[in-house]
Amino acid sequence: MDSTDKSLIDAHCRGDKAAFAELVRRHGGGLLGYLCRMTSDRSRAEDLFQETFGRVHEKAHTLKGDNFKGWLYRIARNAAINDWRKRSRYKEVSLNQMSECKNGGCQELGTVVLTDESSDPGRTMETDELRACVRSAVDGLPERQKTTLVLAYYQQMNYSQIANIMGCSTGAVKTHMFRAMKRLARLLPDAPGGVL
Repeated sequence: MDSTDKSLIDAHCRGDKAAFAELVRRHGGGLLGYLCRMTSDRSRAEDLFQETFGRVHEKAHTLKGDNFKGWLYRIARNAAINDWRKRSRYKEVSLNQMSECKNGGCQELGTVVLTDESSDPGRTMETDELRACVRSAVDGLPERQKTTLVLAYYQQMNYSQIANIMGCSTGAVKTHMFRAMKRLARLLPDAPGGVL
């Protein structure tokens, strides 16, 4: 029998440890991918993943309604914003940042589909440079635009789901997406159409 997220949260509140494990299994992969994209750092994303599910565990009794996924992503978004605010005081540079998101299922921003890129080292280098440019451009977006873009493109959420997570109207989400795409088009004028 396939349980709903709400029934699993209710079971967790009654002490069922397997119910919480099922929630992590269902939503963990997508959430970790979202956090990797938001932070561009696999290690920080894993820490925020743990923090997010820790808060879900502590606050499970406060969930109202049936939208567990929206609630979960709101918690993760707030954790990522708080982490960014703490770290913004200190500028960190990672020498292996690109490889951090290549391992362990964390997809990289700016994936370009190529035919047999392993046979053409020059093309592989161009693709890597393009990925780095896209990652830099997306990382440079204002927080709300970046969140909207990541949730829409990489988590494949619709605008109403994003609005719920961000606590704003669907119109505001559309505006954030429009501005993000306009800014990326300005920053990446020579990028191919499938770069996102």
